[in-house]
Amino acid sequence: MSRTHLLVGVAVCLALAGLVSPFASSSPDGLERVAEEHGIAAAAPVWTAAPAPDYTMPGISHARLSTGAAGLAGTLVVLALGVGLARLLARRRA
Repeated sequence: MSRTHLLVGVAVCLALAGLVSPFASSSPDGLERVAEEHGIAAAAPVWTAAPAPDYTMPGISHARLSTGAAGLAGTLVVLALGVGLARLLARRRA
């Protein structure tokens, strides 16, 4: 795979995360719905200080911009972790 293909793929992922995520459904997903139905969601939260609670970025008051920024940040974090893991594994094989 060429560097150009890789950069285009990253650009498409970032564009989708930033531009499409604000239009995602606000309804609870399957796991969240089951937790609500069985009363598990009412228990103490497992993570009390999420960096992007409910897929929004703290400090950004506009709802769609906040969700888009959270999608962008999450994509960047996953990309960084993936690149780091790939480099670590490649180094071990060499």
